[in-house]
Amino acid sequence: MAKILITGSSDGIGQAGAKLLADQGHKVFLHARNQERAKQAKDAVPKAEGVVIGDLSTVAGAKDTATEANKVGPFDSIVHNAGLGPSNADRKTADGLQSTFAVNSLAPYILTCLMDKPKRLLYLSSQLHSGGDDSLKDVGYQHKQFQSMQAYSDSKLHDIMLAKAVSRRWTDVQSCSLDPGWIATKMGGAGAPGKTSTPAKAMVDFAIGQSDITGDQTGVYFNPQGVRTPHKGATDERKQDEFMKICEQLSGLSLPK
Repeated sequence: MAKILITGSSDGIGQAGAKLLADQGHKVFLHARNQERAKQAKDAVPKAEGVVIGDLSTVAGAKDTATEANKVGPFDSIVHNAGLGPSNADRKTADGLQSTFAVNSLAPYILTCLMDKPKRLLYLSSQLHSGGDDSLKDVGYQHKQFQSMQAYSDSKLHDIMLAKAVSRRWTDVQSCSLDPGWIATKMGGAGAPGKTSTPAKAMVDFAIGQSDITGDQTGVYFNPQGVRTPHKGATDERKQDEFMKICEQLSGLSLPK
């Protein structure tokens, strides 16, 4: 049985994946941003081992979340599922960064740097990453005009860059990114055609090391139907390294060797 942490698992795809893992007998830890959400998460997945509480919207909060997660780790797999959607408002965090970037892009980097190294890492991306800006200029929207859909697309491009950069640097860890599809969740909207069960299964199969899609390949971008070719910027190693450097400067953390 595997021991797995899924961030942002108080609802949606993360919760669906956690339920599936728990029902299979795996040790799954949920994550929620506060006590109220943590109770909701545990009520929804009563077989979960526990809930890691932490606000991923700030650098300090993400660092604290990593500390709390390490107390109940190490994990066989970590699924970076927490995220803000394409309709997120233009909110700046305490660090002066736009919240979509802070939660979707920077927080997974911080957690990856600080948490005990797992066997497998999965970063949730989106097909919308194809509209992301690979110039990596002002990624935190500190100066340029905010556009919610663009910010979301950018962040999902960042997640693929992060997964690929980690796969190159940590050759002993399987690091991949998943496009779940357009799913009927709070983020995707009630009119979305997909059900949470489809990406949840893809997430779970990867997390327990039994993915027919990725096998033991690392650095792969895939959806529940198979491996996909991402935005060309995501496959550019110079761009990957540039993104990692930006995150390092913003967080004060570098990826351990």
